[in-house]
Amino acid sequence: MDIRMPVMDGFEATKRIKANNPDIHIIAQTAFASSEDKIKCFSIGCDDYIKKPIDYKQLFSIITKYLG
Repeated sequence: MDIRMPVMDGFEATKRIKANNPDIHIIAQTAFASSEDKIKCFSIGCDDYIKKPIDYKQLFSIITKYLG
């Protein structure tokens, strides 16, 4: 989930998705990696967090964690 999107940001989108399907895993991603954004991501229900540019080894590790 990109945190900074036009129309609806990733924070609001995550809240809406989790309200309808709390078991879905959401990985937040952002180019603006502030500690405040990271804290907010987890507080609204994101399961993990990754910074842009994407480190694909890290991304695959995160995905593997949730897929088992």
